[in-house]
Amino acid sequence: MKKHGEISLKGIGYPTPRTQCWPGGVPFAFSSGATQLVQQPDKITILYNYDHQVRQVRLNQPHPAKVTPSWYGDSVGHYEGDMLVIDTVGVKIGPWAMIDWYGTPHTAALHVVERYRMIDYAAAKEGFERDAKENQVAPGIRDAKHPGKFLQLQFTVEDAGVFKTPWTATMTYGRSTDDWAEAVCAENTQWFPGQEAAVPRADKPDF
Repeated sequence: MKKHGEISLKGIGYPTPRTQCWPGGVPFAFSSGATQLVQQPDKITILYNYDHQVRQVRLNQPHPAKVTPSWYGDSVGHYEGDMLVIDTVGVKIGPWAMIDWYGTPHTAALHVVERYRMIDYAAAKEGFERDAKENQVAPGIRDAKHPGKFLQLQFTVEDAGVFKTPWTATMTYGRSTDDWAEAVCAENTQWFPGQEAAVPRADKPDF
């Protein structure tokens, strides 16, 4: 993180899963812009707009006794009333494994619990106002004055290999004012001047 900070202070970008066209895993993927949750009888499919990322969440099932690490880990979910709870373990450690834009690393012990619920404008308003003061919110990312419902995600991160204690953060998603645009990272590989992204490639098939 210190190295990433020093690079940022020089006004230079550094490699992240997004800038290198690699899967981001969780919770890194939570900042991938437009998001859709597709409810099915036995699972929930989560679609992230950036680079066509897809997660599968099995409903009402336990994690297997031995989890094979994967880019988004093994995710199982259940409902507690009207709240969707997703438990994820087994997130694969890639070349640029990080949980946030600061470059915070994670280990194989990473455990993320997500809690999704619908809230009204009154409940979302305070968070949007704080966000506008503290962050640079991209135009069109959400309509903060939309009179309908908003999707709030509260997630808890636990990783004994990195953190001394679990920590929790909250994100609130609103209806976007933009269309769901196609965003293909591999077609935009010059993230830094004179440097090509290290796009994942398969020199031979996996099968």
